[in-house]
Amino acid sequence: MRAVTVVIPAHDEEALIGRCLASVARAVAHARDRETDLVARVVVVLDACRDTTALQVRRWAVDTIAIDARSVGTARRVGAAHAVASVDVRADDTWIAMTDADTVVPREWITHQLDLMRDGADLVLGTVRPDFADLSARHAAYWRSTHRRGEPAGNVHGANLGVRASVYAAAGGIRDLVEHEDVAFVQAARAVGAVVRVSDAHEVETSGRFTGRTPAGYAAFLRRVHAWVDAPPLAAPGA
Repeated sequence: MRAVTVVIPAHDEEALIGRCLASVARAVAHARDRETDLVARVVVVLDACRDTTALQVRRWAVDTIAIDARSVGTARRVGAAHAVASVDVRADDTWIAMTDADTVVPREWITHQLDLMRDGADLVLGTVRPDFADLSARHAAYWRSTHRRGEPAGNVHGANLGVRASVYAAAGGIRDLVEHEDVAFVQAARAVGAVVRVSDAHEVETSGRFTGRTPAGYAAFLRRVHAWVDAPPLAAPGA
């Protein structure tokens, strides 16, 4: 018997968390259809939410935890601890899948990670693409030209990260960081000998917004790229 736990931190995500949870529910159902004895739990950590995020989440069959940390690292850590404790399955056979509340995962997201787990992976680094509807045409074209299918760069994204529970514990778990908690964790997991697989087979789609929930997260990266790609051309000398 195996278990999969999905951990989703959320801070004021009333506009987007519904579509996130719909996609996660579809991925969980697909995984259960294929692996009938799979134990699955979804945990949403409501971190200092001042909008109607909690109300949106109540519509779904998920576990919820409310904290007031304003720290994505703390939210992921609390969620992972709750998720693992809620399943009565060996840590070696339990998988922790992480995503974000502004992200949509594909139907095969969980099954793909479980396949890699079965093949010996302890840690999966998945790819993320922005919602092109949020970007300019030039920015979207630039993204497509610099991300070739089948050639994942191995970047670390908390929105598409999976880890075996035993390795998660050995690496000390997610640290209480307000940003880059995912990068710090992957470094720690590599240090304890985690078998790492990089994949873009089932990438997730995250919002293309330029104002995110952490100071230096994916939104900040998109903002920098947008400023460079869509900057007006420099005038020719003497023009």
